[in-house]
Amino acid sequence: MNVILREARITDEERARRKAAIDYARGSVRLEGFVVSPEVEELNLRYINGEITRAELTASVLSHHNL
Repeated sequence: MNVILREARITDEERARRKAAIDYARGSVRLEGFVVSPEVEELNLRYINGEITRAELTASVLSHHNL
């Protein structure tokens, strides 16, 4: 995974919005009978904290799953 590290510069409101989106997605995945891997959970946390963009999160998750 090639993810660029950057200083987090998002607001508390943006962080909360990102967390809510990830929580919703995680719940949706679980309803389908799947579990999010620890590696993807780490990527989710980095996204929530503003370390990576949504595009980087998506690309990294797809790469992690060889898609």
